[in-house]
Amino acid sequence: MKQKFSASWKGSRQVRKQRKYLVNAPINVRKLMSANLSKSLRKEHGKRNVPIRKGDEAKVMVGEFKKKTGKINIIDFKNKRVAIEGIQRKKKDGAKLNVWFNPSNLQIQVLNLDDKKRLEMIKRKATQQQIKNTEKKKPEKK
Repeated sequence: MKQKFSASWKGSRQVRKQRKYLVNAPINVRKLMSANLSKSLRKEHGKRNVPIRKGDEAKVMVGEFKKKTGKINIIDFKNKRVAIEGIQRKKKDGAKLNVWFNPSNLQIQVLNLDDKKRLEMIKRKATQQQIKNTEKKKPEKK
């Protein structure tokens, strides 16, 4: 692979190029670290998914720990993984290990809104989305 990263890869429909974009994306591309919102939060904020933050309460949707919830306590941007408080594995010697989840397998139940800028961003993006949806629904006059 000659080029490290290009934003144009994101526009491709080819799965191999989408995977390439995910794997080679720089750490500052935080949109990739987003999770779906619960139905109540979707209605409240008018958005389907939001970038994950430490302190959000999330529910595991897939795998061995399905339906377990907890606060997000560690986010690994480099490996695109999230650890949830209270969900751990025991090693043979008795030590506990964090279980790492892909954010796409989580659903945010409670948002951490301590940061005012985050709330403003969510509202701004939701209004932009509503404007796009209303433009699409308008019938064309002939």
